[in-house]
Amino acid sequence: MTPERFAYLADAYGADLKRWPLAERGAARALLDSDPRAREALEQAGWLDAQLDSHQPAFADPALARQIRLSAPRRTSFWSRYASWLSPAGLVGVGIAGVVTGMLVASMSVPLPLLSSEVLPSVFDQGDAEVVFTVNAEDTEQ
Repeated sequence: MTPERFAYLADAYGADLKRWPLAERGAARALLDSDPRAREALEQAGWLDAQLDSHQPAFADPALARQIRLSAPRRTSFWSRYASWLSPAGLVGVGIAGVVTGMLVASMSVPLPLLSSEVLPSVFDQGDAEVVFTVNAEDTEQ
């Protein structure tokens, strides 16, 4: 392992060799025992680790967060924009569905008569009719 590679890994993984890749640990320990530049790079990484570990994030004031949240513009949702007519339209739709269902149930509960020519006359059966249609205007009574 070169000192440059050691410095790169120290910057990437920090000063704790346990966080380094397994394949690099043995060579890093050997270089650390023999090269003062490696020890210096590890000390710099240790300093940076300590700085990062000691950092405490500043929490926002709850009153400030509430003020920001209340100052945001309010968007109206799709449902609230159309709520004035969606509810009556839904009631009308349910009413129509009820009427159709009632008609269907009523038509299915009425017994059907025997299907015969006496009960259901054919539209095309004109055998007993005298005159169905005439084109001559003189034959019609006024």
